[in-house]
Amino acid sequence: MRKTKQGTSFNDQPLFICYTGIDTELLFTYQQPLPGGASYPLLNSPTGRSIIKQIYKNLLLLAKKHRCAVILDTLTWIAHRDRAKQIGINSDQLVTFNHDAIAIMAEARTNYADTLTLLSAQIGPRADAYQVLNKMSVNDAYHYHMAQVQTYSQTDADIITAATLTYAEEAAGIVLAAKSVNIPVVIAFTVENDGRLPSGMTLQQAITLVDQSTNHYACHFMINCAHPEHFSSLFRQQPWERRIRGIVVNASRCSHAELDNCATLDAGNPKELGYQVAELYRHNPQINVIGGCCGTKLNHIELMVKNIKRHPKVPCSN
Repeated sequence: MRKTKQGTSFNDQPLFICYTGIDTELLFTYQQPLPGGASYPLLNSPTGRSIIKQIYKNLLLLAKKHRCAVILDTLTWIAHRDRAKQIGINSDQLVTFNHDAIAIMAEARTNYADTLTLLSAQIGPRADAYQVLNKMSVNDAYHYHMAQVQTYSQTDADIITAATLTYAEEAAGIVLAAKSVNIPVVIAFTVENDGRLPSGMTLQQAITLVDQSTNHYACHFMINCAHPEHFSSLFRQQPWERRIRGIVVNASRCSHAELDNCATLDAGNPKELGYQVAELYRHNPQINVIGGCCGTKLNHIELMVKNIKRHPKVPCSN
């Protein structure tokens, strides 16, 4: 098992929690502006910084309460060249934002962490997170994402997490970029209601392509920005599933197309979601990273953890 920069293996803890749904909470709950969908510009706002610090603090206190390990994620999911250019942010400003995003998490870890806490530097897709636009080759993705990866390699980030990726070639390029600077990386694919990537590829095919292209460099894979009902049927304790260690879920059952058109936040059914995530955790021995994506709040994550703590893992039948 590949270790993080601080020498931690994901095997070292039975349960990590994370919260990548901060963006939707900033937008819908706190009414903060997200130009072009980007939350990292809030780092320049005293109000925005205060809210972000409080969310990180609350997640760390939740982990302390339930004795979980934590993965803190930056707000830099789309802090890369093309998406930044759309909102008037240049490359020098991007470097500053990416450094600051790690620094604010490091401060929270120093002040409030009472358990193992990893700092995850987020990278998102070059284009849309819900559909495949201007598909890149592995080599093109490597060169495009290298600037952000190199920036992260100069920070206190423990890992890179590339989230909401829609096709395998972009994921492989990011992994190779991380490999070139020797920083651990996790790949999180999103899936549609049928359990396939937006590219049409199955999750198994995508993981296989990335691993074959990168000599299995990624720490592991995750599924994010999807409801459990969209992908739970994929888990049948087959050998390839051992590469999936994390499920970071949406609160809503809506498809990606429906979510794109939502004017309000769909919080789904938190109690039911907590049970569904816990069942996936219990029946899949390799899964030990769980968390909330779009539409979730910390109460969703706490219900996941409470359900998990209530029932032990089910022994693998293989």
